Amino acid sequence: MRAFYSDRYVLPLPVGHRFPMIKYARLRERCLAEGVLRPEELAEPPNAAWDELALVHEPAYLAAARDGTLTALEQRRIGFPWSLEMIERSRRSSGATLAAARTALDEGAARGWGIAVNLAGGTHHACADHGEGFCVFNDAAVAIRVLQREGRIRRAVVLDCDVHQGNGTAAAFRADPSVFTFSIHGEKNFPFRKERSSLDVELPDGAGDDVFLAALELHVPQILDDFRPELAVYLAGADPWREDRFGRLGMSKEGLLERDRLVLGACRDAGVPVAVAMAGGYARDTEDTVDIHVRTIALCRAMWAEVSASHSP
Repeated sequence: MRAFYSDRYVLPLPVGHRFPMIKYARLRERCLAEGVLRPEELAEPPNAAWDELALVHEPAYLAAARDGTLTALEQRRIGFPWSLEMIERSRRSSGATLAAARTALDEGAARGWGIAVNLAGGTHHACADHGEGFCVFNDAAVAIRVLQREGRIRRAVVLDCDVHQGNGTAAAFRADPSVFTFSIHGEKNFPFRKERSSLDVELPDGAGDDVFLAALELHVPQILDDFRPELAVYLAGADPWREDRFGRLGMSKEGLLERDRLVLGACRDAGVPVAVAMAGGYARDTEDTVDIHVRTIALCRAMWAEVSASHSP
């Protein structure tokens, strides 16, 4: 299974900044140390080209991001001070989701189903004309638009299981019937002014495994059956975990793994290739966030290996 990383590009954040930048390098290190991924399966992607980003983001915003002329207010809305590293990393992370999507489609053509992973990504709050919530460019939207432009896909679905609504993704595809956006998230959590996805499932504070998983069982197979996408982008956020600082839900680690199994299993059963992105995770101990992500990737690999074995000559 292929996985793509961009953790070599580290933002120069102030001491005490609340974003856990170290989680990306730790995720790659643990996947290697625990045998979840082999070194030859990891690749650093090319960055998303400016013309690819322009399929989703407005020229004025891209110019300000590129040239370092984002206002102080715009930088506060993103949550990061502007830096060359911020732009390079954000472009690389978008490139990683695009590379994972390409790989999943290639694997699907060869084996009937494919999956690949971005060890970061899931920057679903980035909107056409601004970034917000630690998101600069919307990697899922960019990947889908590039592949549509190339004619590789017509229809796609975004299955967003981060604890926060994917408002930027919802806005990007608001008037586009070729992309179905599904978001299951905390009703009272950020963003406090939400967009309208194709389908939103809003959960009350404290909602646990049973409520979350029942909603997925009800909706995800039906979405895939009715919409028949040619690609899924799955945002496997670690922040619905009950100990997450910004989560406000009550899911266990075992429940989150079952969430992954339900979503990925539904995609496999429907023959829909999947690009997986990590999205959010803000545990007090970063290793808890990393642990949740490692479990997601291990499941991806196990499912990919099963499908590959069934198609061996």
